[in-house]
Amino acid sequence: MQSENPLIADFVKLMNSAAGTVAGMGREARESAREHFKESMGGLDFVSREEFGAVKDMAAKAREENEALKARIDALEAKVFGHEGPPAKHD
Repeated sequence: MQSENPLIADFVKLMNSAAGTVAGMGREARESAREHFKESMGGLDFVSREEFGAVKDMAAKAREENEALKARIDALEAKVFGHEGPPAKHD
């Protein structure tokens, strides 16, 4: 049973229009936020996954070389100073 009351019909039209407007505002706000985020992030320097992996590998290799050099120094100190290590420094 449909109402013939023009006041109710106008109210329904107004509500439909308001719902469309709110939905449009939501889409506009999302797009605006997305653009703002892109602009904000555009100024930052990011590295690619490949670049990060390469630097990570370089750091691991440097760590290994550092450990090998430390072992050589320890061996040389043991040879020169005996098992006691280098003499203590006095200030």
